[in-house]
Amino acid sequence: MIRLVKFVDNCLSWLLIFLMVVMVLDVSWQVFTRFVLRDPSSFTEELATFLLIWIALLGSAYALRQKAHLGIDILTIKMKTETRYVWEFLIYSVVILFSILVLIWGGSRLVSITLQLNQISPALRVKMGYVYSVVPITGFLMIFYSIYFMMNAYQRLKSHPRKTAEPSGNGIE
Repeated sequence: MIRLVKFVDNCLSWLLIFLMVVMVLDVSWQVFTRFVLRDPSSFTEELATFLLIWIALLGSAYALRQKAHLGIDILTIKMKTETRYVWEFLIYSVVILFSILVLIWGGSRLVSITLQLNQISPALRVKMGYVYSVVPITGFLMIFYSIYFMMNAYQRLKSHPRKTAEPSGNGIE
Protein backbone atom coordinates (compact mmCIF):
# COMPACT_ATOMS: atom_id res chain seq x y z
CA MET A 1 0.00 0.00 0.00
CA ILE A 2 2.84 2.39 0.82
CA ARG A 3 4.34 1.97 -2.65
CA LEU A 4 1.00 2.77 -4.25
CA VAL A 5 0.55 5.85 -2.06
CA LYS A 6 4.06 7.06 -2.93
CA PHE A 7 3.35 6.49 -6.63
CA VAL A 8 0.09 8.47 -6.45
CA ASP A 9 1.85 11.19 -4.42
CA ASN A 10 4.58 11.44 -7.02
CA CYS A 11 2.15 11.56 -9.96
CA LEU A 12 -0.05 14.14 -8.25
CA SER A 13 2.82 16.40 -7.23
CA TRP A 14 4.37 16.33 -10.73
CA LEU A 15 0.97 16.98 -12.32
CA LEU A 16 0.45 19.98 -10.04
CA ILE A 17 3.94 21.29 -10.85
CA PHE A 18 3.25 20.90 -14.56
CA LEU A 19 -0.11 22.66 -14.31
CA MET A 20 1.45 25.52 -12.33
CA VAL A 21 4.22 25.95 -14.90
CA VAL A 22 1.67 26.00 -17.73
CA MET A 23 -0.43 28.54 -15.84
CA VAL A 24 2.55 30.81 -15.19
CA LEU A 25 3.51 30.64 -18.87
CA ASP A 26 -0.09 31.26 -19.92
CA VAL A 27 -0.52 34.31 -17.68
CA SER A 28 2.91 35.64 -18.69
CA TRP A 29 1.90 35.32 -22.34
CA GLN A 30 -1.37 37.09 -21.57
CA VAL A 31 0.46 40.00 -19.93
CA PHE A 32 3.00 40.17 -22.78
CA THR A 33 0.38 40.20 -25.53
CA ARG A 34 -1.80 42.71 -23.72
CA PHE A 35 0.79 45.27 -22.65
CA VAL A 36 3.68 44.81 -25.08
CA LEU A 37 1.99 43.74 -28.31
CA ARG A 38 -1.22 45.67 -27.52
CA ASP A 39 -3.18 42.73 -28.98
CA PRO A 40 -4.43 40.49 -26.14
CA SER A 41 -4.44 36.78 -26.76
CA SER A 42 -7.94 35.37 -27.04
CA PHE A 43 -7.49 32.07 -25.20
CA THR A 44 -5.19 32.85 -22.26
CA GLU A 45 -7.81 34.03 -19.79
CA GLU A 46 -9.98 30.97 -20.33
CA LEU A 47 -7.01 28.60 -20.11
CA ALA A 48 -5.86 30.26 -16.87
CA THR A 49 -9.35 29.80 -15.42
CA PHE A 50 -9.45 26.11 -16.33
CA LEU A 51 -5.94 25.55 -14.98
CA LEU A 52 -6.88 27.28 -11.75
CA ILE A 53 -9.88 24.96 -11.36
CA TRP A 54 -7.68 21.89 -11.83
CA ILE A 55 -4.90 23.19 -9.56
CA ALA A 56 -7.34 24.14 -6.79
CA LEU A 57 -9.17 20.81 -6.77
CA LEU A 58 -6.15 18.56 -7.21
CA GLY A 59 -4.28 20.77 -4.77
CA SER A 60 -6.97 20.14 -2.16
CA ALA A 61 -6.38 16.38 -2.50
CA TYR A 62 -2.64 16.99 -2.22
CA ALA A 63 -3.20 19.18 0.85
CA LEU A 64 -5.25 16.39 2.42
CA ARG A 65 -2.38 13.98 1.81
CA GLN A 66 0.10 16.40 3.40
CA LYS A 67 -2.35 16.95 6.29
CA ALA A 68 -2.26 20.64 5.46
CA HIS A 69 -6.02 21.09 5.95
CA LEU A 70 -6.23 23.01 9.19
CA GLY A 71 -9.57 21.51 10.23
CA ILE A 72 -8.36 17.92 10.03
CA ASP A 73 -5.99 17.97 12.98
CA ILE A 74 -7.09 20.98 14.98
CA LEU A 75 -9.66 18.85 16.81
CA THR A 76 -7.43 15.87 17.44
CA ILE A 77 -4.05 17.37 18.31
CA LYS A 78 -4.81 17.90 22.02
CA MET A 79 -6.60 14.62 22.64
CA LYS A 80 -5.30 11.51 24.34
CA THR A 81 -3.75 9.01 21.98
CA GLU A 82 -6.56 6.44 21.78
CA THR A 83 -9.24 9.11 21.52
CA ARG A 84 -7.25 10.87 18.79
CA TYR A 85 -7.12 7.73 16.65
CA VAL A 86 -10.86 7.22 16.98
CA TRP A 87 -11.54 10.85 16.05
CA GLU A 88 -9.15 10.65 13.10
CA PHE A 89 -11.11 7.64 11.90
CA LEU A 90 -14.40 9.54 12.23
CA ILE A 91 -13.04 12.67 10.55
CA TYR A 92 -11.76 10.72 7.55
CA SER A 93 -15.10 8.91 7.40
CA VAL A 94 -16.77 12.30 7.00
CA VAL A 95 -14.24 13.23 4.29
CA ILE A 96 -15.09 9.99 2.48
CA LEU A 97 -18.83 10.65 2.79
CA PHE A 98 -18.38 14.19 1.42
CA SER A 99 -16.18 12.90 -1.40
CA ILE A 100 -18.71 10.25 -2.40
CA LEU A 101 -21.79 12.49 -2.27
CA VAL A 102 -20.46 15.82 -3.50
CA LEU A 103 -17.32 15.18 -5.51
CA ILE A 104 -17.98 11.79 -7.09
CA TRP A 105 -21.76 11.62 -7.36
CA GLY A 106 -22.38 15.34 -7.90
CA GLY A 107 -19.24 15.81 -9.99
CA SER A 108 -20.09 12.84 -12.20
CA ARG A 109 -23.56 14.24 -12.78
CA LEU A 110 -22.05 17.61 -13.66
CA VAL A 111 -19.64 16.01 -16.13
CA SER A 112 -22.39 13.85 -17.62
CA ILE A 113 -24.85 16.71 -18.06
CA THR A 114 -22.30 19.06 -19.63
CA LEU A 115 -21.14 16.34 -22.01
CA GLN A 116 -24.75 15.48 -22.97
CA LEU A 117 -25.53 19.14 -23.59
CA ASN A 118 -22.32 19.39 -25.64
CA GLN A 119 -21.34 22.51 -23.73
CA ILE A 120 -18.15 23.92 -25.30
CA SER A 121 -15.89 26.67 -24.00
CA PRO A 122 -15.94 29.80 -26.17
CA ALA A 123 -12.22 30.43 -26.73
CA LEU A 124 -10.56 27.03 -26.48
CA ARG A 125 -13.47 25.04 -27.97
CA VAL A 126 -13.03 22.34 -25.30
CA LYS A 127 -15.99 20.35 -23.99
CA MET A 128 -16.73 21.63 -20.51
CA GLY A 129 -17.30 18.10 -19.28
CA TYR A 130 -13.57 17.49 -19.68
CA VAL A 131 -12.79 20.57 -17.61
CA TYR A 132 -15.22 19.46 -14.88
CA SER A 133 -13.88 15.90 -14.85
CA VAL A 134 -11.38 16.98 -12.22
CA VAL A 135 -14.20 17.04 -9.64
CA PRO A 136 -14.79 13.26 -9.47
CA ILE A 137 -11.05 12.63 -9.92
CA THR A 138 -10.43 14.72 -6.80
CA GLY A 139 -13.13 12.76 -4.98
CA PHE A 140 -11.41 9.45 -5.73
CA LEU A 141 -8.05 10.84 -4.61
CA MET A 142 -9.52 12.12 -1.35
CA ILE A 143 -11.14 8.76 -0.68
CA PHE A 144 -7.88 6.98 -1.46
CA TYR A 145 -5.90 9.16 0.96
CA SER A 146 -8.61 9.01 3.63
CA ILE A 147 -8.65 5.21 3.54
CA TYR A 148 -4.86 5.22 3.82
CA PHE A 149 -5.01 7.51 6.86
CA MET A 150 -7.78 5.41 8.43
CA MET A 151 -5.69 2.27 7.98
CA ASN A 152 -2.74 4.02 9.63
CA ALA A 153 -4.89 5.21 12.53
CA TYR A 154 -6.23 1.67 13.00
CA GLN A 155 -2.72 0.20 12.96
CA ARG A 156 -1.49 2.77 15.50
CA LEU A 157 -4.53 2.13 17.71
CA LYS A 158 -3.91 -1.63 17.56
CA SER A 159 -0.24 -1.28 18.41
CA HIS A 160 -0.75 1.38 21.10
CA PRO A 161 -0.20 -0.10 24.58
CA ARG A 162 -3.34 0.22 26.61
CA LYS A 163 -3.03 1.36 30.19
CA THR A 164 -4.52 -0.98 32.75
CA ALA A 165 -6.25 0.31 35.85
CA GLU A 166 -3.82 0.69 38.74
CA PRO A 167 -4.93 -0.36 42.20
CA SER A 168 -5.74 2.71 44.26
CA GLY A 169 -3.69 1.51 47.19
CA ASN A 170 -6.50 1.81 49.73
CA GLY A 171 -7.30 -1.91 49.68
CA ILE A 172 -10.75 -1.44 48.21
CA GLU A 173 -11.02 -3.00 44.74
